[in-house]
Order: sequence, then structure tokens, then C-alpha cells
Amino acid sequence: MADFPLVSGRINRRVFLGAATAGAAALSPTLRAMAQTAALPEFGSPAQMYAARVDAGHRLPAIPVEKLNKRFIRQIVIDPTFEKPGTIVVDTSTHFLYFVLPDRKAIRYGVSLGKAGFDWTGTATVQFKKAWPVWTPPPEMIKRRPELAKYADGMPPGPQSPLGARALYLFKNGQDTMYRLHGSPEWDSIGKNASSGCVRFINQDIIDLFARVSGPTTVHVRHSMYLGANAGSAGSSKPTTEAIDSGVPEGAEAL
Repeated sequence: MADFPLVSGRINRRVFLGAATAGAAALSPTLRAMAQTAALPEFGSPAQMYAARVDAGHRLPAIPVEKLNKRFIRQIVIDPTFEKPGTIVVDTSTHFLYFVLPDRKAIRYGVSLGKAGFDWTGTATVQFKKAWPVWTPPPEMIKRRPELAKYADGMPPGPQSPLGARALYLFKNGQDTMYRLHGSPEWDSIGKNASSGCVRFINQDIIDLFARVSGPTTVHVRHSMYLGANAGSAGSSKPTTEAIDSGVPEGAEAL
């Protein structure tokens, strides 16, 4: 298991733990399962899944599926992870993210991963999620890129936001790792190492995954599905972190 850098965000640990406990108590396992089932999106043809849409008042453009590598199109596959249903597994060697389903199946998404020096492996937990998050660049990013100073108080959500249509926030031991699973307008970065350590999705795909994550969700990031459950810890390193934002935004849903 990798050593995730622990960075305090906008939500402190006491608030986070209290919210998480209250959220867990509010829904019984049966009600949680019912809520998750009711929210699940349906599969369709690639043209349907990646069509233009209006979501919460924001217009998402269609993705030119003819330009996508077919292997990175969202699809149901035989589960290669051997993890329990509801687990998320990222295979960095293939740029695939799996959401494990029952009956040895999984949904496979194509993703973009960390560029050189910002790749990471290990285990964390999705503890917060937010639809159309406000993006606030951290001070160190603004110092490096002064043109971002206009967003010091937050960039309004929208299709061109670096966080895209949805964001899932990864925590470890109750603290924000500053790593995210999030949407991106840069659909052509899928299958490449282009991020600052976060896992980028096509916006239509992160909307799909977001609807399937209804509680605290384990995320394993591994070098390969074929090296076993400890593949993430083998050869893992502590990268130099480039935080993508200033922490979990207000209004995020605690899981």
C-alpha cells in the first residue's frame, strides 16, 4: 500500500467523521441498496452513452466516439479484480478503471492517469462526492500560474472546469489525500498519462460512476490486474504531489 500524502482540506477530520457516522446511521443497508439501485443509469450504444446532454443546466457536448479507442468505451466485462462488488480498481498499466459488479462482472471505464512523477498506487476510500464541483486552485498552483489568480475564490462549475461534471474525493485514515476521480473536458487525454495524479474520466463516464457510488467505497490503484491483490504495494512510491484543488468543497455529499 502506498503512502498517500495527507493534506488537510476544507473539511476537518472531526466534521468529516461526524458527517460520515451520521450518514451511515441514516440509511439501513436495505434502504441504501434500494437507493443505489434506483439511481443506476442504463447502458446503450456508444453513440447514446456519449451523446450531448443537459445536466443540471450545464450542456455537455457529444463525444466523437469514432475517435475513441474502442477499448476505452464504457462496457461490462468479466471482472479481473477478484474484489467484492462495489469496489473500484484502477489498473495503471492499461488505463482502465473497474467498478465491480455481482456475478464476476465489472464495468470498465477508460481513464487518464498521472503524468511522469505524479503516478501513484495504493488504497484509499471515496468519502465525499460532488456533482458539478466548484474548482478552487490551491495557492501553490496560483503562485506557479499567476493567470489562475482570478479563480482564487473558485471557478464556477461548468463543462470546461478541470473537475468536470462530477468529483469523487479520496480519503485515507480520515484525511484528504488530495487525489480525485473526476470528469474532464479533455476526452482525448483518455488512455494517456496526463494528470497530476488524479484519475480523469470522460464527463459522461464519471456521471455514470458517480451514480453507482452510494457509500464509502474502497479504491485500489494497481500496476496490473495480473500481479494479484498486492500489486499496488509492489514497487509503489511516494510521488511529489500537485494538488488539483484546495480541498473538498462546501456542499459535498458525505458517504
